[in-house]
Amino acid sequence: MISATPLNQRHPGFTPEHETLRRTVERFVKERVLPHADAWEEAGRVPREILAAMGELGLFGIRFETGWGGSDLDTMATVAMAEELGRSTYGGFAVTVLVHTDMATPHLHHAGTPGQKSRYLPDLIAGRRIAAVAMTEADAGSDLASMRTTARRDAAGWVLDGTKMFITNGIHGDVYFVAAKTGAPGRNHQISMFIVEKGTPGFSVSRPLKKHGWLSSDTAELRFDGCRLPEDSLLGEENRGFYALVSNLQNERLVLAAQAIGEASKGIELTVQWVAQRKAFGATLWDKQVIRQRLAMQQARVEAARALLYNTAWRHSAGQDVVSEASMLKALCGTLVNEVMYDCVQFHGGAGYLRETPIERMARDARIQAIGGGATEVMLDEIAKRML
Repeated sequence: MISATPLNQRHPGFTPEHETLRRTVERFVKERVLPHADAWEEAGRVPREILAAMGELGLFGIRFETGWGGSDLDTMATVAMAEELGRSTYGGFAVTVLVHTDMATPHLHHAGTPGQKSRYLPDLIAGRRIAAVAMTEADAGSDLASMRTTARRDAAGWVLDGTKMFITNGIHGDVYFVAAKTGAPGRNHQISMFIVEKGTPGFSVSRPLKKHGWLSSDTAELRFDGCRLPEDSLLGEENRGFYALVSNLQNERLVLAAQAIGEASKGIELTVQWVAQRKAFGATLWDKQVIRQRLAMQQARVEAARALLYNTAWRHSAGQDVVSEASMLKALCGTLVNEVMYDCVQFHGGAGYLRETPIERMARDARIQAIGGGATEVMLDEIAKRML
């Protein structure tokens, strides 16, 4: 099985420390996630005690400095963890964790003042608090310049007005990093980031969102109605939030690509096990040349995408610009995992359409991978801009 191959045999950039991390995640998933995750899908959330347990293991601080309780590791570590979370077969659980660790908390880590970090970062790394990033709006998804949420100064600090849509960890989060227009109205890049705590007057969860997949990930629409924030709630420089959002996109796209690779590889593994024992017309499905060859080709495509992922993560760890490659990976892996899951469901036959099989859930979960975090079409345009 692919998961049993040590990471340093898959890419020289991996170290024994990365392998230890991967095995820790694998063991946690086996012992603490798989026995209970079906109930989380029904409940629409991952229990806080599970997230706190991951924090206690150090899984929420792998990229942050040891002084804040982190492990001070690199992008290779992020990819190792995200891929293993993808292999859990529960995309909602995986994204709950990854939004906290790699899409929300990094904004505080990169732009926070010492006082802001002292107030929030230790609890976020320990899993005592959970973070969300509120960037997307119903009419402004990947087009950040069209954002309508505004923040204006007053004598006491800031007043935030607007709505945010499709926010992961939106219902049960504790700390929200919210993007809002602070410059001229209209389509522009004058955006700032703010720290908003749950319970702040004027801030509410307007409604939970019922989704096609990722069911154990709580997702919400947020409302800010005259939400008053203190002066020190500004995160980073005023009117420079657009660039903070963009700067973290490379990491986000690598994380989502790694999750997709984990899902695709696990889907193939489960399907090979199924077709090897499922009999039809006097032989197993594995004995049908067209099926085993199709699975072999999908395995080859996953391995090719994984090689690009690992090499890009290694380059990102070395401080190199990987904007094009990260966009390629987001587009490639988001499409690939959907194509792999189509075949996995097909080769499971009727069983692949039943809610009682992991493949049915994985196929539903995979659909968002070509949309969330940057739609495939947006990623392809990002690549094309750099081709001339």
